[in-house]
Amino acid sequence: MQTILGANGAIGVELAKSLPQYTDRIRLVSRTPRKVNTNDELLSADLTSAGQTLKAVEGSEIAYLTAGLKYNINVWRSQWPVIMKNVIEACKKHNTKLVFFDNVYMYGNVNGWMTEETPVRPTSKKGELRALVAEMLMNEAKKGNLQALIARSADFYGHDANTSVSGMLVFENLKKGRKAQWLVNDQAKHSQTYTPDAGKATAILGNSPGAYNQVWHLPTDRNVLTGKEFIEKVAKEFGVEPRYFILSKWMLQMAGLFNVTIRESIEMLYQSTADYLFDSSKFGKAFSFKTTTYDEGIRETVQYLLGNSPKDRR
Repeated sequence: MQTILGANGAIGVELAKSLPQYTDRIRLVSRTPRKVNTNDELLSADLTSAGQTLKAVEGSEIAYLTAGLKYNINVWRSQWPVIMKNVIEACKKHNTKLVFFDNVYMYGNVNGWMTEETPVRPTSKKGELRALVAEMLMNEAKKGNLQALIARSADFYGHDANTSVSGMLVFENLKKGRKAQWLVNDQAKHSQTYTPDAGKATAILGNSPGAYNQVWHLPTDRNVLTGKEFIEKVAKEFGVEPRYFILSKWMLQMAGLFNVTIRESIEMLYQSTADYLFDSSKFGKAFSFKTTTYDEGIRETVQYLLGNSPKDRR
């Protein structure tokens, strides 16, 4: 049995598509889980409940924590440490390996390429929380209390990634005939991980015994695009003009007065002002994996959004 905790998001879905290569028993856990594969086992659970988390992990060889929380620092402070503690204790109790899908907030503002060796120096409140829960997990692994690994992604785009920045501001707007939007600086290069690659690679890591007790960056095209270049490629695939405008910091600050999500995103704007470069060469050297190029990923995402490709991409 392999279990996905927080299975309804874009990464959880792509991970579920990849797991049948490794197991014929997959359990999907969320408050309202939905099947991805025909034989998936569904379990409704609240990961802030120790008892429900214990039940969710029971019988699992590997558990994948891919949960996402409401983008609110107060929610993160109250729930992330509790969820991580509950999942760790459940995995220890059931002798289950743990794979944590993470982001790069804990690195803070990095000048140059982010690697697995980049120092943890968060420059945001959300980054501090991500650093805390990652440390909780890896401390248990270092003590030998459980086998665990962290799989980190850059910002992502792809199938069903409609809540990602590029999903909301670029793909959805151009699909609806509107102008695309970009944050702060369209000339800065910005790495983005393709969600099907992230799902496949997370499954590979979870089922590779030698990958545990380490941090891994998930495969991401190294030929990084600027915001302008990314929008132009998406527009070309939709067959529309690459019309867009820049959301400046002051515009976001004004909008944040009326929208909590926008207000919460302002502290992360350092990721958009300068180059945001994500290195995944460690994964590339360890595994035989063809990373999807931006051209391929954008083309497949647009076709998916237009209904011209099967949802069940495996």
